[in-house]
Amino acid sequence: MKNLLFVVILLIVFSNSIFGISPFFKMVEKEISINNMSTELQSVLKTNGYDVLGVYNVGGEASKMVIVFTNSTIKNLALGYEDRGGLAIAQKIGLIHKDGKTTVSLLNPIYMFNAYFQEDFKRHEKELNVQVSSIKKMFTDMNFTFTPFGGDVEIDDLQEYQYMMGMPEFTDPVKLETYDSFNEGVKIIRDNLKANKENTVKVYEIVSAHKKVAVFGIGLLDAEKGESNFLSIIGEDQLAAMPYEIILQDNKATILHGRFRFALYWPELTMSTFTKIMSTPGYVEDVMEEIADDD
Repeated sequence: MKNLLFVVILLIVFSNSIFGISPFFKMVEKEISINNMSTELQSVLKTNGYDVLGVYNVGGEASKMVIVFTNSTIKNLALGYEDRGGLAIAQKIGLIHKDGKTTVSLLNPIYMFNAYFQEDFKRHEKELNVQVSSIKKMFTDMNFTFTPFGGDVEIDDLQEYQYMMGMPEFTDPVKLETYDSFNEGVKIIRDNLKANKENTVKVYEIVSAHKKVAVFGIGLLDAEKGESNFLSIIGEDQLAAMPYEIILQDNKATILHGRFRFALYWPELTMSTFTKIMSTPGYVEDVMEEIADDD
């Protein structure tokens, strides 16, 4: 009996290390227009105490949409992680309309929390799991289900994710710009996005003046190099990984390296497919540098 109890305890303690988790859930497919589905989802989010940060058509296509949402608890928890933890504030729902049906997916919050907070995830594991449970309950109440897709990654590997040896990790961001102050950085990025520089659109912004952290979600609408192009190659079902983000911490603006971020949310990509978007990380970096540019 003691041996059995010991085995059970081991399984509980190490379950997060043994089992992989997927980056996305397919939640529902319904015969409904994408706009009506979006309206319904936004209403449910607001009723359940979530803030809708932004909604946009991915790649400028009417049949593809992302809804970005959060609440104050997720925001405060994410801001408690100093190393670009603010990127995890934005929770994302993807919608694709095809053949008269709209498919709804969710970027798996626990996947993102582990990837972005890494081993420090454990500091607020209980509170974060409560938030994930609340999100799932909200959608369960809508009779949605949670079918994992997009591959799976073991927790330990996710917390130090790297597509392959020599590729960037979460701790290898691209440095865009250093400003004289946090406020100057916020103003410059806002102004450049307002001007739709480099054929971009601001999807959302989160600004914490107290923490001196700002996150800008940016849609990449260039027809030849942007979202509509690279998603068609690597898989548009995972569109809830969009939009891409700039994070400003104090006076420094950075982004996650494309060769990390794309691999993170498309972990099943073969090397042959990855090479087809070889120029995309560089394109994203160039665009973000222009958005962050103070000239």
